[in-house]
Amino acid sequence: MPGKPSSPLALVVIFCSAETASMAGFALVPSLLPLLSQQWQLSATEGGWLSGIFFLGYILAVPVLVSLTDRIDARRIYLASASLTALALAGFAIFADGLLSALGWWWLAGLGLAGTYMPGLKALTDRLPLAVQSRGAAFYTATFGVGAGLSYLWSELLREVLPWVGQFAVAAVAAATAVLLVWLGVAPRPQAAARPTMPKPWRHVVGDRRILAFCGAYFGHNWELFGFRSWLVAYLSWSHLRQPDDWTSMPGLIAAIATFLAVPASILGNEGAHRWGRRRWLKTVMPLSCVLALFVALGGQLPSQWLVLLLLVYAVSMNLDSAALTAGVLTETAPEIRGTALALYSSIGFAGGFVGPIAFGVAIDGFGRASPLGWSAGFVTLACGIAFGRWAIGRGA
Repeated sequence: MPGKPSSPLALVVIFCSAETASMAGFALVPSLLPLLSQQWQLSATEGGWLSGIFFLGYILAVPVLVSLTDRIDARRIYLASASLTALALAGFAIFADGLLSALGWWWLAGLGLAGTYMPGLKALTDRLPLAVQSRGAAFYTATFGVGAGLSYLWSELLREVLPWVGQFAVAAVAAATAVLLVWLGVAPRPQAAARPTMPKPWRHVVGDRRILAFCGAYFGHNWELFGFRSWLVAYLSWSHLRQPDDWTSMPGLIAAIATFLAVPASILGNEGAHRWGRRRWLKTVMPLSCVLALFVALGGQLPSQWLVLLLLVYAVSMNLDSAALTAGVLTETAPEIRGTALALYSSIGFAGGFVGPIAFGVAIDGFGRASPLGWSAGFVTLACGIAFGRWAIGRGA
């Protein structure tokens, strides 16, 4: 049973470790998309739906689950949702045999993320002193990239020895481990410590222009980020088939490196926002990412090593705004409505994660899956997503 309250450092370590474990299956569908598309004869649009349905599950559940953290201990929601993640991954391993069944189980896994990612952040910040909440939130948010990167990496390294069914089974065990970490390492919050809720918190949140600006910017960020992550392995696989090269022979490894780079980029981005001002920082780095997306769209004819380098630089740029956005919502929202604000922020933001992979897939189908023009069109959709995010943050200035 959980014991006495942990120190701030221990809390950050526990929640970051649990987040990493719960995300072991996060990148399995993007990593396995070329294989699953071949086995189940999926079009690019159907592949986009399979990647995007994860985030549809997320956005349908997150308004309820995250707003509940203003009234009950977020730890309870985290434990139930991490258990659901383990169940969904196990169900995918046992029952998924085509597009429809895979959509159902992957949607359920997205619902599990809705109850772990932001509720985990809320459970952590509720237990941290005010002076370290922003940096604790930045480390936790950046750990999302660690979990996603490890998911790509271990899937790539084990793809020759472990079939995709086994990979989902291993990920289910990892999610169950996250349940144990939080259950044993984090004490329940005493009921007396719960803050009173503000009447009609949704009205206060929706009426706050600053919060809405962060929500719109997060929508654009996730459109770009998850569109990129959903199709990166498939893009590198296509590039390797077209022009075999050592640089593209292990696409999962490149995707893992690109995702790991999100961690220092996200943390440094939050530090940059502290130093130069949050909105000024965001208005600078988001257009930079947009321009790099267009460079990638035009870079299909580059030698493989330069293409991979460009993709990695682009991966860094698209994460310079991540922690700065999330920490901004936390620090600019009253504590009594913070859970509701995070619920709206996550719902709108991860709607972008749903739209991005589908828009990319539709662009590929529209311009030709075997054609460089099709993949270029896909990356242009990512530029459109982050351009919308830059417009949104400007509206709230």
